[in-house]
Amino acid sequence: MSYSNAWYVLYVKSRFEKKVADSLEEISLKSFLPLVRTVRRWSDRKKTIMQPLFPSYVFVNVNSQNEFHRALSVNGACGYIRFGVEYAQVSDKEIKQIKYLVGDKNIIDIEANVDVPEVGEVKKIMNGPLRGLECKVLEAENLNKIIVRIDSLQQNIKATVPSYVFSPC
Repeated sequence: MSYSNAWYVLYVKSRFEKKVADSLEEISLKSFLPLVRTVRRWSDRKKTIMQPLFPSYVFVNVNSQNEFHRALSVNGACGYIRFGVEYAQVSDKEIKQIKYLVGDKNIIDIEANVDVPEVGEVKKIMNGPLRGLECKVLEAENLNKIIVRIDSLQQNIKATVPSYVFSPC
């Protein structure tokens, strides 16, 4: 198994994502926890909070077998995500795309799900940090929603994006 600069998906206990990401950084392991801004509503107030885009997942960059096993020693880490016998690896390109997605202030209502969309046109984003990315478009209440399939995670990302950034593929 090759460990040269690969991003692995670490499965963690529920609501331990931030603690695990901080603990990984403390032991000098590079980690990434994509957080999205969400509004929680109660009967008497609203509050904006940061939540993980992928609940119970933390990405960890591993360069050796030692680092691979050290990441599992962190309190709250359960194991690595696997598809069959292979550990799920995420490419640097996909990590960068997720970072752009959660870092762009023009993109709102970001959510992740595992449903593979069946309906929608394939479009290409022509402007902004997601330029060049192909996506499927859903329409709801006059908002263009994109769904980006990230193959190595088998997850979808859905976000509200201005309609002027699309062009047909």
